[in-house]
Amino acid sequence: MRNDMIFGIHAVSAVLGSDPARFIEVFVLKGRQDERLLPLLNELQRLGVTIQQAGRKALDDKADGGSHQGIVARVKPGKQYNEQDLDDLLDGKENPLLLILDGVTDPHNLGACLRNADAAGVVAIIVPKDRAAQLNATASKVACGAAEVVPLIRVTNLARTMRALQEKGIWIVGTAGEATHDLYQSKLTGPLAIVMGAEGEGMRRLTRETCDDLIKIPMAGTVSSLNVSVATGICLFEAVRQRQG
Repeated sequence: MRNDMIFGIHAVSAVLGSDPARFIEVFVLKGRQDERLLPLLNELQRLGVTIQQAGRKALDDKADGGSHQGIVARVKPGKQYNEQDLDDLLDGKENPLLLILDGVTDPHNLGACLRNADAAGVVAIIVPKDRAAQLNATASKVACGAAEVVPLIRVTNLARTMRALQEKGIWIVGTAGEATHDLYQSKLTGPLAIVMGAEGEGMRRLTRETCDDLIKIPMAGTVSSLNVSVATGICLFEAVRQRQG
């Protein structure tokens, strides 16, 4: 079985809180005993997890140059979700909010989108199996723990999954520069999925055609588009604002 590496205090804390049985071994920076790490290390030791001290270069190598904050862990893979899990995740949710990412291939952006989704109360993120970033150590670190709590569903056919959601009464809104009305003119209440496309390219044609509505973020400056994770946060929290109102 493939094992994963995670790094950073938030990522390790999230696994510790959600599924501590996943830990195989933990590597901590030699001499690093500050107040943020000590509670983590004490709990890991209480659970019987092997903790090894390592030099900075060894940790840098294990984290592939990422900002590890002095802690790296080797863990068993988390639960893998697919389209068959959607019914269970939506069961009992009266007003679900979903996020669909089409063509987001940068793990930094995936991690930031996971963090936004967690903060906005998103039920799940749906991505295609191809042309999608992997949930690797970098994405988990950027997600600051959200990767452990927001289900990431990989689907074989994104348009087919979108049509299945529509049959369940979920309204699907895509973001596109050619949209005729903007985010703040659209209705984002009720069961909803927001679709974000890749930077520059946007959504694929079939994804765009399957959406119920297209919206855009109004841009006042000289840049033509926003980073996809920034745009995702803007759209999700406009939906949150409308739904709370």
